[in-house]
Order: sequence, then structure tokens, then C-alpha cells
Amino acid sequence: MTTSLPGVAVRASARPVPPVPPVPAVPPVPAKSSAALSVWPASARLVSHGDVAVGGVSLVEAAERFGTPVYLLDEDEVRERCRTYVRAFPDTEVVYAAKAFLCRALLHWVQEEGLGLDVCSAGELELAVTTGFPPERIVFHGNAKSPDDLSAALRLGAGRIVIDSAWEIARLAALIPPGARQRVLVRVVPGVSAGSHAAIRTGTDDQKFGLSITDGSAQHAVARILEQPRLELAGLHCHIGSQITTVKPYLTALRRVVGLLAQIRQQHGIVLPELDLGGGHAVAYRPGETALDIPSLGARIRRELATSCAAADLPVPRLTIEPGRALVGPAGVALYRVLAVKRTGDRVFVAVDGGMSDNPRPALYGVRYAPRLIGRRSTAAPVTATVVGRHCEAGDVLAADVAMPGDVRPGDLVAVPVAGAYHLSMASSYNAVGRPPVVAVHDGGARLLVRRESLADINSRDVGL
Repeated sequence: MTTSLPGVAVRASARPVPPVPPVPAVPPVPAKSSAALSVWPASARLVSHGDVAVGGVSLVEAAERFGTPVYLLDEDEVRERCRTYVRAFPDTEVVYAAKAFLCRALLHWVQEEGLGLDVCSAGELELAVTTGFPPERIVFHGNAKSPDDLSAALRLGAGRIVIDSAWEIARLAALIPPGARQRVLVRVVPGVSAGSHAAIRTGTDDQKFGLSITDGSAQHAVARILEQPRLELAGLHCHIGSQITTVKPYLTALRRVVGLLAQIRQQHGIVLPELDLGGGHAVAYRPGETALDIPSLGARIRRELATSCAAADLPVPRLTIEPGRALVGPAGVALYRVLAVKRTGDRVFVAVDGGMSDNPRPALYGVRYAPRLIGRRSTAAPVTATVVGRHCEAGDVLAADVAMPGDVRPGDLVAVPVAGAYHLSMASSYNAVGRPPVVAVHDGGARLLVRRESLADINSRDVGL
């Protein structure tokens, strides 16, 4: 049984936001097309007239009540994915990587499911702590933490701070008051290449994160931290990339990091009690793509950790993992309204009322989606089309070369599944287009979590000539 959470009030300099009428529940339909909705939330059902319901809520009704673009987040899907991790990783600290998407309601969901939190800035940390998330269960990341970031982490009581560069060691130690100590982890680079795109591979020496094991930077940082009486070295951290589809790279990284733990014991006579293996677990964005098998991942990582530690004559450290996308990505659906259809030569462009301002991922690293026409049944033969946004950029493409009905037209609704991660968290107000709202769906009801950003919101930041 889950707890129904109220919508979150958001302060704004603009006029008060009127209450949103409830979205009518959709009667459950006993079956769905597994092929058509395979990457959608588990609650997704085909309903009448080409509509789809998620969490018992009609997407057509949601678009009419909340407007478009709009993001729907299936609360039950998020919670069940949290539970999958807890079951797959017993005796492990599972922390949600907040950079994927963060709002107050989501903080409540992951906390209630027993997860910790991973943040990357003072802003994310403050939102979490002021929402009531226990600060001792928060891990603070970042490759270039500012003095304000570090001060906020100390002031708000972040449980662990991840040291990402040698510069942070003395800087952080100088901020800690006399008599106090701060638990830290060292982010190490194990020399493992993993991830679906160069922009999201973080386990090799040619990128900005962490301290190399190969060149000795990690070992040097460990020695320096141990010289600081105000820093308590709790363990090592490792994150090798994102959208990783197989277990093997994690096992390779794990063996190398355990080797470093053994080296630290030999050189310094200490046994570090914690090991954080990060996240990066792949999800399927289109039917037929591979998602990482989380139960298999959990079993094999725990088995390899026990085997490697036994071989090194080390006690098994407390394990932490940091899923982000894998918890919220498949729980989200983006809804857009078609504004124009243009046929240029042999190309068909379907332009919608959102774009790279609410989802920059296709432009940044070429991710591909499977958009779907909803709200009416079409008997027209499919055409190969490119779904594009409304912004003045040739690269404003949401989905290239996808099948759409040949009679797609302005006014149609287009839904994009697997839209819960790295859309709004990376969004902008490019072309002074406000960011969309976020709506939670659960048990036939819908409630506003994050309101739409208005032109008044954008203009209010411009304070002078």
C-alpha cells in the first residue's frame, strides 16, 4: 500500500496558480499489446479511440487538462523499480541519483521505499534537506565543487562527500570546524570503458571525473586525506558510465577497486569499510533494445565482491549503488501537440510544441525514442518521419526516422515513453519557452507536482536595462 502525497506548492513571483481539475480515471483494460507498449510503464494500457492510459489516467484527458507539453510520472512504476533494487541488492545501500530528475514528491517516494540520495550541487542538496530527506543518507558528488557547495554540504550535514580532485582535499578540510570530522569517499577511475556514447563514459582516464588508479593519482589522494585529521576516509567510489547493458564492465571495475583497497591496507594499515559502485544501468528506450538485468547484476556483483575480497584477505565492505535513470526513466511519458507537418522532398517533418528546451538528449548524444500517435485510430500507411521541436536550431530533433501514420496532422497528440530521466533536469528556457509541468499519475488519479514555467517566471529574472 502506498501513501497518496499532496501536490507540492511552488512559490512564484507570478500570479497564483489556479487549482487543476482532476483527471477522470480510465477503467482498467485487461490486456495490452506487449509489442506496442513494451517500453512503457507497466500500467500502460491501450484504450478506446487510440488512446493510452498510464496509471489509470487517459493521456488524452491529461493533455486536455494540463496542456502540452506535459510530463507524466507513474508513481507506482517508480516505487516498484525502487523495490526491484532493494530486492536485488540486500545488505546494500541503494541511493537514488537525483541528477536524473528531482522534485519534492519524488524525494518522498524514494525515501519511503528505503533509498538514500545522491546529489551533485548545493541546490539539489538543499531541496532534499528542506523536504525532510535525512541528510546523513545523502552522498554529495561533483567534479568541480565550489566553496559554496562544500560549505552547504557541511552546513546541511551531508553524510558523505565524494572527493573528485586533489584540490578538494585541503579546501574541504579548511572549512570543517575544529573538533568536527567529515566522512569522505575518493572517486577513483578504474580504466574501464563502458556506456553507449563517448559523452557518458566516465570510467577511463580521458574524461573529467575522478582520480586515476593507473597513474597513481588515486593513491596519492588517499595518502593526503589520511593526513587530514578533520577528514574521515570511509571508502572508495567508482562510476564507469551510463546506459551500460552488460554486467561484465562492473565486475572488471570491481576487481580493480578491490585491488586498490588491498593496496591501501598494505601501505597504510587501514581497511576501508565502504565501496560505492555508482550506477549507469541501461534502460530500453525503444522496443527490442536491451535493458540491464538488475536481479542478475545484483547477484553477480555481490558474488564477485565476496570472491575478490576473499582472495585479497579483506573483509567485504558495505556496498552502495546509485541508480538514477533506471528508477525514473521508464516511469515517465512526455506528451506533445503537433503544430505542423512538412513534406520536403522525400522527408516528412512532424513539428511539435516542445523540443530541445525540454529534452536536449537527442541533440547532446543522439538518443533515439519511439514516439506514438495517440487519441485517434489511423488506418493510413505508416511513413518514415522525423519528429522535431519548435526551436530555431536544425539540431532540435526529438526522434529521427521513426514510423508515424501517413495522415499525421496538426492537432494530433504524440506521446514519447521513457521520458522520466534527464529531460526536465537538463531543460532550459531557450527561445523564452517555459519548461513543461510534471504530473504524477497513480491509481486513476493525477496531481500536479511541478507547475508549468510561465513567461512571467522567465521575465521576472530580467531586473534591469
